[in-house]
Amino acid sequence: MTALVTGGGGFLGGAVVRLLRRRGRAVRSFTRTAYPWLDELGVEQTHGDLADPAAVERAVAGVDVVFHAAAKAGVWGRRADFVATNVAGTENVLAACRKHGVRKLVYTSTPSVVHGGGDLEGADESVPYPKHFEADYPETKAQAERAVLAANGPDLATVALRPHLVYGPGDPHLIPRVLERARAGKLRRVGTRPVKVDVTYIDNAADAHLLAADKLAVGSPPSGKAYFISDGAPVDLWEFINRVLAEAGLPPVTRTASVWKARLAGRVLETAYRWLRLPGEPAMTRFVAGQLATSHWYDLAAARRDLGYDPKVSTDEGLRRLGEALRGSGK
Repeated sequence: MTALVTGGGGFLGGAVVRLLRRRGRAVRSFTRTAYPWLDELGVEQTHGDLADPAAVERAVAGVDVVFHAAAKAGVWGRRADFVATNVAGTENVLAACRKHGVRKLVYTSTPSVVHGGGDLEGADESVPYPKHFEADYPETKAQAERAVLAANGPDLATVALRPHLVYGPGDPHLIPRVLERARAGKLRRVGTRPVKVDVTYIDNAADAHLLAADKLAVGSPPSGKAYFISDGAPVDLWEFINRVLAEAGLPPVTRTASVWKARLAGRVLETAYRWLRLPGEPAMTRFVAGQLATSHWYDLAAARRDLGYDPKVSTDEGLRRLGEALRGSGK
């Protein structure tokens, strides 16, 4: 049995690859560039762009299950790039699965596909997609998730997983961004009220993907459904961030910005970056302000019931492991 992991050189995709190899599974990775460490693991590497249907077809041919983890993430960038990777790329993966008779597709989604800007506390999978998104990433991921779930049928079983705020050693996105802003003195708490969120240690997220593949089959309970994934208990967002800072040897966040000022700053900066075509990304966006100012944590009952998901690594243990990695790397 051979598994394809799109984005197999990335943070979550790489964790899925490692777990598959520990199980003795043959693995193929689809990425834009080569990763020497994948060669060391005995992973077959194929290269190309998700927006290239021919490249995706070559990657999918001959595999039994696809873990579609690759995506364009981020809070800023050209809309066309998000659409090409997240929407067109996912459609290409689905088409290739149909053409080559792949029976299982596990799609990596995000809880942001249902976050419309307000609090979500203990929400389950019945929460609808919002009518408006404040960033291209969640909007295009929602479009892709809809396509994946709609593709579920008698020849292809599909499932979508929504791990929230994936963190851990090797994270190239969330933790480095927090540390960079803290070191530059630019990290501010948004609002003063308590905010609870879900977080997901990298090993828990990878484990959920393999559990989903194990349980997935045409007509099985997970087929055609989406599932929230996390460490199993919400955390206070700013206590979590301060713990991350402490593990990195940095002082806690002490300065605060009001919610309305953060949202206004996001709107102004987005407009300036868009019209002036400034490089990089704004220090604040409306989407980030909303994420920092609202609670969003989810009920895992469905994942526990249908996937047998039970997070093995607690948030305390995950942060301890993260701290060891940060101190060991000097970052």
